[in-house]
Amino acid sequence: MALMMENLHFAKGIDPIADAFAATVNSDIYSMRGHGRGLFVIYAGVGATGTSTLTVEACDDVTPSNTTAIPFWYRQILTGDTPSAITRAAAAGFVTTAGSSKIILVEVDAKDLADDGGGYGFVRLHAVESVDSPVLGGVMFIAGGNPNRYARQVSATVIV
Repeated sequence: MALMMENLHFAKGIDPIADAFAATVNSDIYSMRGHGRGLFVIYAGVGATGTSTLTVEACDDVTPSNTTAIPFWYRQILTGDTPSAITRAAAAGFVTTAGSSKIILVEVDAKDLADDGGGYGFVRLHAVESVDSPVLGGVMFIAGGNPNRYARQVSATVIV
């Protein structure tokens, strides 16, 4: 029997805390070299008006000298288990919806690290507080999918 937890890799990103997205915060940095997709799961509990602009950054290392914002997919679950539409965010990211008790899913494809991220093999979630009001929350990262087999665009011939 193949269990989900055998095929996915789970990691802490930002431990739950009362003002998780104060000012500017970054999740831990994760290697995408062995995975095709990564999912940041943001779980926000109590919060009235606080919002953040979320972006995903491709990183050159686990202590990055270079980062590049890349496009990603996201959806928000603001009520119970009713998800919003899946939306493609540009590298500039998006602003979260204010309010308590929500889940925000941010998914990155390893090919975007190669195409738009300068070929970097690492990724992190970057949050900049848009409206300063405490939000209790945390971030988890789940990696999965086939290993990154995406390379930069290669010509079909060796004779150019």
